Amino acid sequence: MAKILVTGCAGFIGFHVSRRLIERGDEVVGLDILNEYYDVNLKRARLAMLTGSPAALSNESGSFQFVQMDLLERWGLNTLFSSEGFEKVIHLAAQAGVRYSLSHPHAYSDANLTGFLNTLEACRQNKVKHIVFASSSSVYGGNTRMPFSTRDAVDHPLSLYAATKKANELMAHCYAHLYRLPCTGLRFFTVYGPWGRPDMALFIFTRAILEDRPIEIFNQGKMQRDFTYIDDIVTGVLLLADRVPQPDPAPSDDRPDTSSAPYRIYNIGGQHPVQLSRFVEILEQKLGKSAKKILLPMQPGDVPATYADIDDLVRDTGFAPQVSIEEGISRFVDWYREYYGC
Repeated sequence: MAKILVTGCAGFIGFHVSRRLIERGDEVVGLDILNEYYDVNLKRARLAMLTGSPAALSNESGSFQFVQMDLLERWGLNTLFSSEGFEKVIHLAAQAGVRYSLSHPHAYSDANLTGFLNTLEACRQNKVKHIVFASSSSVYGGNTRMPFSTRDAVDHPLSLYAATKKANELMAHCYAHLYRLPCTGLRFFTVYGPWGRPDMALFIFTRAILEDRPIEIFNQGKMQRDFTYIDDIVTGVLLLADRVPQPDPAPSDDRPDTSSAPYRIYNIGGQHPVQLSRFVEILEQKLGKSAKKILLPMQPGDVPATYADIDDLVRDTGFAPQVSIEEGISRFVDWYREYYGC
């Protein structure tokens, strides 16, 4: 059993990570601000699942404690760290969304930059053994070589959201180098599944189709995404949380994925890009209902395709995606119908 802080525990990925940690017997402290970027009731429902789970209530299994706090509250954050003595931190709190960053830029500098800095400082001052943090496939920005590899430079972000995630990677490396704080960054690729975010395509499309409203399909449906089911993401997160990075014995100037610091970056993806038009077809089949489609051009900040090279993750942990896009969409729709009663 380990004592682990999960920031963003009421969020989509944070909820699933927390639940898996509880189930395997860890002592989990979950932190979240419960902001109103999307439906707070959904976040509270996730929290209710965590606090009411049999594992969390059992003395023989894991436990869960919730703390509502803003990562900008430095004094409160430092007090929490010093009193709890966390061994590991899984940092998933962030202001999400590419398009939202076009209209609300300061939300990203506050949550993703200052909030992450405060978390790193708290880890340093309280001698946390390992921090795992969420980056994003968005950092690949204008890259065109496929699949996206951590060996490639990522110097051309196409949105402020992507830029803050790239900045997180740089900040973490500084702390790994200066203070020998082990840091592992995770570039997630289009995560989907039950309890997902209402601003994500699968959620938006499902709701609109069931309500007989048209759906907007950007880039004429030709975009490709490396959709990754949430259970596969969580498996990757936990495998890497248990693997403390070591300095590379032979770092190279030509390899941005190597470092003399205890620092690593990994892609976590499904490794099977799916065209958006095919994604909608599968959803229509599961819903038993056709979508009314509005085909639109590419939106600012979007990229035409994503595709994860996960060779390093496979080599270091044995990770292998398990859930197909057909099965993943089916599970989401089943959850959606049950949760919303439709």
